[in-house]
Amino acid sequence: MLITLSLLIFGLMLLVYASDRLVYGASVFAQSLKIPPAVIGILIVGTGTSLPELFVSADAAVHNFPDIAIGTAIGSTLTNLLLIVGIGAMIYPMNIQSAVLKKELPLMIIVIMLVGIIVSSGNLGLREGTLLFFIGFASIFLMIKTMHKTLAQERHVLPLETLTRFELQTNPRNSVALFWVVIALLIIPVATQMILDNAFILMQQYHLSGFFIGLTLLSIGTSLPELATTIVAALRRENELALGNIIGANIFNLTFVLGMPALLSPSTFNMHAFYFSFAVLGVASLLFSLFSLGRKQRLNRGKGIFLLVCFIVYITVLCVAHSLLT
Repeated sequence: MLITLSLLIFGLMLLVYASDRLVYGASVFAQSLKIPPAVIGILIVGTGTSLPELFVSADAAVHNFPDIAIGTAIGSTLTNLLLIVGIGAMIYPMNIQSAVLKKELPLMIIVIMLVGIIVSSGNLGLREGTLLFFIGFASIFLMIKTMHKTLAQERHVLPLETLTRFELQTNPRNSVALFWVVIALLIIPVATQMILDNAFILMQQYHLSGFFIGLTLLSIGTSLPELATTIVAALRRENELALGNIIGANIFNLTFVLGMPALLSPSTFNMHAFYFSFAVLGVASLLFSLFSLGRKQRLNRGKGIFLLVCFIVYITVLCVAHSLLT
């Protein structure tokens, strides 16, 4: 088990690193093409932190493991809302002042509700996948439109460095960016295959379901970019950057990552496990919204600890329930 788990973790680390380099290269190319920083921040970097989830989801669907893909999408969203936000708030209290975030947060809640309705039948087919992708693209369009409108009203333009976690050079070279894009594209398929192979071994040896693996090990592992972004942002007192990244990542997870197995490998899934996790996701999103948009609009350390405890309780219940049912 130790070797298998080590290889799984190593595969996750490789995937996270390759995704980071891919987003860096794409950001450099976008900057050289004079694409506005706000668009780079949302389209490339904001969604880029969810690339590990997307690659795992796509590879799992292609290899006929839709439960792994679905579990990873739901689990990563929960991990972002409870574990990562909790850690960020514990490092430094988060104040929600940005008008952009105040509009994006309700959008995330609406997306969660729509996703719940779409997948409530227990089927993930072409129709559901198409709807999820449509919601994802519509959400990105609305976020970009909201950001441009709000920044124009405030007469304030955010520099690229505050929109991304990547320290781009003043004049980054396209040749260097191309090098990292090629390296990333070579590493990504190897890393995702390593993750799935070792996840499958764990499933067989310990009678673990693909949904459980996705909800726990893979969701936490693929959320490392969001964790890194949140920690760095909290240390730099750029909490709104961290929260904006988490909101964007959650919308991406619930639309594109969840929609990927629907398009590549239409199937049904375990409704009981899904309902439980999605119900927890609904509660977590409400807590996050109340803490963020409440009277004080502040996520302090006490609330961060509470979210972290909720995550530990959720994982514990999930593990106990899975052990009793297998």
